[in-house]
Amino acid sequence: MKRFLALPLLALLAASTPRLAADPALMSEAVRTLASPEFEGRGPGTPGEAKTVAWLVERFKTLGLEPGGEDGSFIQKVPMIHTRVSPEGGMAIGTTVVHQGREINVTTVRDDPKADVIAPLVFVGYGVTAPEAGWDDFKGVDLHGKVAVFLVNDPDFEATASDDANGRFGGRRMTYYGRWTYKFDEAARRGAVGALIVHDTGGAGYPWTTVNANNGENYAIPARPGENRLVLQGWIEHGMADRMFAGAGLDLNALRVQARSAKFRPAELKGVRFSAELPVSVERIESRNVIARLTGKGHSNETVMFGAHWDAYGKAADGTIRPGANDDAMGVAGVLELARLFKAGKRPDRTLVFALWTGEERGLLGSEYYASHPLYPLETTAANLTLDILNTAGPSRNVVLVGNGNSSLDTMLMAVAAGQGRTVVGETFSERGLYFRADHFSVARRGVPSLLIMQLGGAPDLAEGGLAAGQAWLDGYMKCYHQACDTWDAAWDLRGAAQDVDLYYLMGLRIANNGLWPRWRTGFEFEKIRNASAAARR
Repeated sequence: MKRFLALPLLALLAASTPRLAADPALMSEAVRTLASPEFEGRGPGTPGEAKTVAWLVERFKTLGLEPGGEDGSFIQKVPMIHTRVSPEGGMAIGTTVVHQGREINVTTVRDDPKADVIAPLVFVGYGVTAPEAGWDDFKGVDLHGKVAVFLVNDPDFEATASDDANGRFGGRRMTYYGRWTYKFDEAARRGAVGALIVHDTGGAGYPWTTVNANNGENYAIPARPGENRLVLQGWIEHGMADRMFAGAGLDLNALRVQARSAKFRPAELKGVRFSAELPVSVERIESRNVIARLTGKGHSNETVMFGAHWDAYGKAADGTIRPGANDDAMGVAGVLELARLFKAGKRPDRTLVFALWTGEERGLLGSEYYASHPLYPLETTAANLTLDILNTAGPSRNVVLVGNGNSSLDTMLMAVAAGQGRTVVGETFSERGLYFRADHFSVARRGVPSLLIMQLGGAPDLAEGGLAAGQAWLDGYMKCYHQACDTWDAAWDLRGAAQDVDLYYLMGLRIANNGLWPRWRTGFEFEKIRNASAAARR
């Protein structure tokens, strides 16, 4: 396999970086369209999806891109089930009635018109099984017919120097073991009927209002034959969790400390059961990824992928629309700009794939379906570069890289950014697990080296106002994150967003034309997976 460009050569390439190529006006117009009321929040399986997909396909055609989907089309079909737990049902923890959206938030990913549970509760700490770290929270406990209760994040999120967990999971930087998706999957694999995560804003990285944004609605890829699915999964409000444990004679705060020890053992909440009798509306839908390509002139069987997600949250029952202007119509606008720039230049040696995913907000469903049904072999996908939420406050002097230090792509990014007069910095709140919350992760965990630029990772160092102004911008945006106020604004200054698009454009040129095979850093959790397919890249 060819080795990476040496640092001096990368610096030389960076020094020749041209000025802004991506067009902020075109990006703004794309976001304005996608976030308009006519697109109804771009919910999968809705009239808003049909309008979105048609518009995206037309844009790719207008740009002169080739169909990159199934059967000579721009589409990859993604089967889903769409569920909504009815508020008309009832739930209780012990003798205490709990209310959806107040003390608890649950959804289901089962194709079943009812979600009925009467089951004992078992606290499983952080719910981590990590042989490489000498860690097993379950200790052989049988979860069949039970509801597992988890802490959010990793065992060393709050660890002190005296705790066994200290340093075993990367410090405060979240690993995949800390993500809610891992915990729900682990509970299902072990036969549980339900799973509840105790919500903490610090550990989760978002407040209770964000947890409740789904209004009992969920989407999922249909279950495989023989696959166990949880009847109910969700979150329990912190104060309610304290009362629930106290009702079983347990101290949740004391158990938190115990859960940071490798000797921790699961604790049943004796005398306390979780009960639910909830009607569920179930709809089978067929959503769509939108994929275009630019076939390489030389090594056309090798690919470089650019991605963003087109979906947002759709229209709620009360008519509220969360239009997802920055999250992630902005990323989509960036990918469309990348497609335009590459099409306008010389045809690359490798094939370029431009993927716009469905169902990201529901658990990375579109990209996950692609990763398990790839249209281009993942073994010969050189890299994935994903855009998700960009700076709308003007040029910046930094690049906030989520997952900084994970792969050799970082070195290239630093060199290209230097050509813009910018520096690359790691995410501010690595404990929030942003690296596991965007679509690149679906292919990354199958070995493909990946980058994520997501401005949620930290404040931009704005050319006008510096970090203080950047933090003020980020704080303001976070008030609208996943809310109805994430709307297009004609006053946006998208030169900073265009800078990030240019970074990916210049990196794409290098990777597509210089035979580079980026690598994960030694010891990273996906390195072995990538190394196992090395023969396909020789």
